[in-house]
Amino acid sequence: MRAERLLFWLPVLGFALAVLAPPLNHDVAAVLQWSQRWLAGERLYVDLIDVNPPLIFILNLLPAWLMSLGLGAATAIHFCVALLGGLSWRLFALARERPAEGPVLRALLDGLPALLLVLPGYDFGQREHLMMLAALPYLMGAVKRASGSQPRGMPEGGLPGGRLPEGGLLGGAMLAAVGFALKPHFLAIPALVEMAVLLTSRRLSLVPLLMGAIWLLYLAAILTLFPHYGTDVLPMVRSLYLGIGEGSALAVMLMPRLGVAELLLMVVLPMALRSPGLARMLALAALGAWVAALVQHKGWTYHVLPVALFSLAAASVLAARALDALGARPSAAGALSGAMAIYMMATAEAPWNEIGHDGSDAGILATQLRLHAEGQRVLALSPLVSPIFPAVTMAHAVLAQRLMTMWPLQGAYAECVVGAPRYHDAAAMSPAEAFVFRSVPADFRRIRPEAVVLDSQADIPGCGGAFDFLAYFQRNPDFAETWRHYRLAVEWGRFHLYVRTD
Repeated sequence: MRAERLLFWLPVLGFALAVLAPPLNHDVAAVLQWSQRWLAGERLYVDLIDVNPPLIFILNLLPAWLMSLGLGAATAIHFCVALLGGLSWRLFALARERPAEGPVLRALLDGLPALLLVLPGYDFGQREHLMMLAALPYLMGAVKRASGSQPRGMPEGGLPGGRLPEGGLLGGAMLAAVGFALKPHFLAIPALVEMAVLLTSRRLSLVPLLMGAIWLLYLAAILTLFPHYGTDVLPMVRSLYLGIGEGSALAVMLMPRLGVAELLLMVVLPMALRSPGLARMLALAALGAWVAALVQHKGWTYHVLPVALFSLAAASVLAARALDALGARPSAAGALSGAMAIYMMATAEAPWNEIGHDGSDAGILATQLRLHAEGQRVLALSPLVSPIFPAVTMAHAVLAQRLMTMWPLQGAYAECVVGAPRYHDAAAMSPAEAFVFRSVPADFRRIRPEAVVLDSQADIPGCGGAFDFLAYFQRNPDFAETWRHYRLAVEWGRFHLYVRTD
């Protein structure tokens, strides 16, 4: 019996190896460096500008601190996310009704937290990934609240008396509240789940009240402890960032990765809604994640991640119940974990990103930065987080700028104006663009970084002439004067690496 169950863990092991292989996810590496710089004394939302609310930077203070003790970036992230996965696993186990589970379902649920930990692959550590891990015990607890029953403790060790009162579900709710607070879009998930619980149980619960209190406290903390997020960053987001994306909701819905996940959800949702139990809650979580993906109107891989994985988990629970009814052996759960792994391999980036990393732009840039600027400051003039990150992290370098990328310029020049100059005059710039035009040259002159990464493609509409970051910033005297001290060291594809000559 134990040997049969080992089949379940082969996909887990395979994806764990992909997670441990380089590279670290680009967004994860970028956020981690912002937390490192914050820990080192720079001011969040003053010296470190980003669109994300502060919670993700607060959570990354732990791996940043571990790095200050000598741990590598990837090791610190893997360790901290694994801690979250372990906590989720334990709380999920406490909320289960093991005696009511058939052998296939039991084998599946024993390993489901591990699957959600490693199947994101390259997107390991993304906010969507953290949210899923934090939400899993909450979804299991929602099943108990919807049924009106109290979850029994596990035979091999639960709470005294063999029962877990509603108060025991609050730990999972608190963890989920933190996960959902990572992005306001995620609140669509608890809204759908709590509606289902209320309609089914016909009684109020302490859980949504506790979660709401946590979100209100977090909002108050943002307003009081991070005032510059509201006064400086949010105006930039409204005026520039929201215009960067794939266009309408329909355009996002028709993107291939999200489209495949939508088809999966369309198949699973009707069946899951008729099944009182975990499958229903997982499907509702997938539906809420789909709403969040549309609201963000980007359709990036990690936006699709919770739609796909929650849908796959719901489908697997339904399949496990059907297999139990047919008298299948526990080893059948291995087929379900394998199916989930194959879906992720076909639609996401692992292990293909890891296999091709050395020859990718990120791998080449990491090699060049190690040669020319290892452990030094680097200015990056690019609209892309990847490959700037994780290459900068792999070279132990630090960005010499307040912005992760040049995204405000993408927003400022998103539309073509017939007859207008290619670049705005300083007097005609919006406050957000003027901030970029002043701050980047000022930081460049003050820090004099060891190297500059110049992207020849701005990903900005041509408007009769290509947008050139170098031409744009050389109109600023601070930038033009400092630039005289740099020479071209290497170029490949769309990227050029310049190094300081004195």
